[in-house]
Amino acid sequence: MESILHILQQEPLASFAVLLGVILFVPPLFERIRLPGLVGLLVAGVILGPNGLGWLQEKSQAMKLLSDIGLVYLMFVAGLEIDLEQFNKTKHRSIGFGSLTFLVPLITGTIVGRVFGFGWNGAILIGSLFASHTLLAYPIVSRLGVVGNEAVTVTIGATIFTDIGALLVLAVCMGIHAGDFSPMKLVGLIGSLAVYTVIVLFGFDRAGREFFRRSGDQEGNQFLFVLLAVFLAAVGAQIIGIEKIVGAFLAGLAVNGALGHGAVKEKVMFVGSVLFIPIFFVNMGLLINVPVFIRSLTTPQTLGLTLAIVGGLIFSKFMASLLAALAYRYNRREMLVMWSLSMPQVAATLAATLVGFRANLLTEDILNSVIVLMLVTSTLGPIITSRYAPELTVTPELDPEGVIGSLNWDQAEERFFTVVVPVHNPKTERYLIELAALLVRNYPGRIVPLSVATGHTHMNDPQITAALRRSQALLAAAVEVSREVGVEAEPLIRIDDSIAQGINRASREQNASLVVMGWGRRTGLQARLFGSVIDSVLWGSHCPVAISRLLESPTKVQRILVPLENMTPRSLWITRFAHVLAESIQAKVTLLHVSEPTVASPFSRSGEGKIAWTRAQLELMATKVSPNSMPQIQIQSDEDVVKAIAAAANEHDLVILCSSHRRTSAGGLAVSDVTSQITERLTCSIIMLGEPYTGTSSSLLGTNKAKTTQ
Repeated sequence: MESILHILQQEPLASFAVLLGVILFVPPLFERIRLPGLVGLLVAGVILGPNGLGWLQEKSQAMKLLSDIGLVYLMFVAGLEIDLEQFNKTKHRSIGFGSLTFLVPLITGTIVGRVFGFGWNGAILIGSLFASHTLLAYPIVSRLGVVGNEAVTVTIGATIFTDIGALLVLAVCMGIHAGDFSPMKLVGLIGSLAVYTVIVLFGFDRAGREFFRRSGDQEGNQFLFVLLAVFLAAVGAQIIGIEKIVGAFLAGLAVNGALGHGAVKEKVMFVGSVLFIPIFFVNMGLLINVPVFIRSLTTPQTLGLTLAIVGGLIFSKFMASLLAALAYRYNRREMLVMWSLSMPQVAATLAATLVGFRANLLTEDILNSVIVLMLVTSTLGPIITSRYAPELTVTPELDPEGVIGSLNWDQAEERFFTVVVPVHNPKTERYLIELAALLVRNYPGRIVPLSVATGHTHMNDPQITAALRRSQALLAAAVEVSREVGVEAEPLIRIDDSIAQGINRASREQNASLVVMGWGRRTGLQARLFGSVIDSVLWGSHCPVAISRLLESPTKVQRILVPLENMTPRSLWITRFAHVLAESIQAKVTLLHVSEPTVASPFSRSGEGKIAWTRAQLELMATKVSPNSMPQIQIQSDEDVVKAIAAAANEHDLVILCSSHRRTSAGGLAVSDVTSQITERLTCSIIMLGEPYTGTSSSLLGTNKAKTTQ
C-alpha cells in the first residue's frame, strides 16, 4: 500500500491519471444530485489532497505546472468570453455601471479587510476580490431571449471594466507586496503595465487577424497560435513584474476579435473546459484544510470574517445595481437582474485569491471565506436571475439585418433560389434531394447536387479516378430524383483539398442561398478536437446550412414542430423556413414555447399574464412570416424543457431546431446544451438550421454531436 501511495505522490503520470479520472467521473455525479460540477472537483481535491488520502500533493512539480496552466487558461477564457459586440452597443452606460459595480464593492471589501486587521495593501486586495464578477447566469438570459434588454446588455458590457480593473489592482498590490516600494517604482510599474496592455491588446489583435488571414483553413496552426499567444502574454506579464493571470486575461480580449465564434474558438474552449480548468479547481481543493475550513464557519472570529465577506459582497453589488437603476431609470426587475448577474464570484476572484494566498498576502481564512463566497454567489445569482429575468421586456426589431431575406425566398424574382446539396451517402441522398426540391419548388430556383472528391498531388492517382466514378454515379442518381420531383438540377463534381472546403467554395461559386447536408449520429472526442465536416462547413459557409436527419421522405411529413425559446430574429428565421417547407407539402406547423414555472412575487408578471404576453409575441411573429396561414401556437410551463419538447415531438413527423452556441461559463465547466439533449431524445426526423459564422456572430452547431453523412 505504501509503494502505491509513493508512486501516486512521486510519479507525474500517476497524478495525471488520477486527475483525469476525477474530471471524468466526479462532475457528472454531483450534477445528478443537482450540485455544480465544480463543487465536486473541490470536494475531490479535499479528499485526494494532503488533508485527505494524500494521493495528490499541491507542491509537486506536476500538480503545480498543471494548476498554473489551468489558472492561466481560466483567465484567458474569461477574457475570451467577453462579448465586445454587446459592450460596444451600450459602452457609455456599461462603463458607468462597471464603475459603480467596481468601486462600491472595492470600497466595501477594503473596509472589511481593515476591520479584520489587514494592512492597507491586503485590504485593498480583498476589495479587488469583490470588484469583479463572473457571468454564470448568462445562459439563462440568453435562453430566455432577454439579452436585448438594455439593463442586461449594460451588465454584460460592464464585465470587461470590472475584470480589467480588478486585475490591475491585483497587479499593483502584488508589486507593492514584492518589497522595496517607493512612489517612483509604483509609477514605473503602472507605466510598464500601461505599455504592456497596449502591446497585448493591439499587437496581439493585429497579429492574430493577420495570421488567421494567411493560415486560411489550417485550424491546427490557428489553435497553436492561440495557445502561444496566451502563454506568451502570461510570460510577458511576469517579465515586467505583474501576475501572469493579468496577461492571460488581456490575451483573451486581444484574440477575441480574431477568433470570432468559429471552430477554433470551440476547440480552445473545449480543451480548457474538459482538462486544464477542472485541474485548477481540483488544486483549489488541495489547498483546503478541512479543520481550518470548519473553524472558519464555527469560530466567532473567522465566522465573522466569512459572513462579512459574503454579506459585504452581496450588499455592495446590490447597492451598485440600485444606484445604476436610479441613474438610468431601470425598473425594479431590471435592477434585480443586474444584481444577480453581477453577483457570482468565480473566475477572476478565485484566480486573484490563489495568487494572493501563494504570495502570503492573503491568509488561509480569506481563502476559505472566498470559497464559501463562490459557492453562495454562484448558487444565489442564477436563482435570482431565473426568478426575475423571464419578466423583463424586450422590444426587438424583428429581422433587423434581413435574416429572412438572407434566405432569399422573397427575392426570387431578382435571382434564382439556389440550394447546394452535398451527396456522399447513397442511403440519404434521395431524402436530401427531395428536401431541397420542396424548398425551391414554389419559387424560381434550382438545386445543385454536389459531390466532392479529395484531391491528391498527382491527378492521375487511381484513388481520384475511383472517387470520380463514384461521384458520377451519385450525381446521376440525384438528377434522376430531381426529375421525379420536377425541379431543375445542375450536378457538380469538385476536386478539393477537403470535403468541407469543396462544399464551401462550390456553394460560394454557385451563389447558393442554402446548403442542405446529411446528419449522422456519430460522436466522439476526435470530432471535438479536430472538428467535423459540419463544423468546417458552418465556419466557412457564406449562407445558412440545414443539417438533416430524415427518417422518411420529407414529402410524407404532415406535422412540423418548431420549438422556440424566445422571440428573436433567429426565431423569425426558423419560423420562415418551416412555413416555406410546410407550404410546399401542405403540412401543419406548430410553434412550441416551453418555459420554466415561475414563482409568484410582488414584482413578477402572473402566470396567466406571462402566457398571454408570450402568445401575443408569437402571433405577431407568425403574422409577419405567414399572414395567410397562421400556425398553431402551443405554450407550456414545465420544469424539464427537454422532456416537454420530446413529448410534444411524439405527435409530429418533423422537428426543426436552430443550432446554438454552447457557451462555457468562465467558471470553467460547460453549460449544458439544451439543443444537444433534445436531439438525443427525439425519435422523429430532425432539421437543424445553422447560420454561417460571420466575424463576431454567435451561431454555430455547438453540440458537435453530429458528424455529417452528407
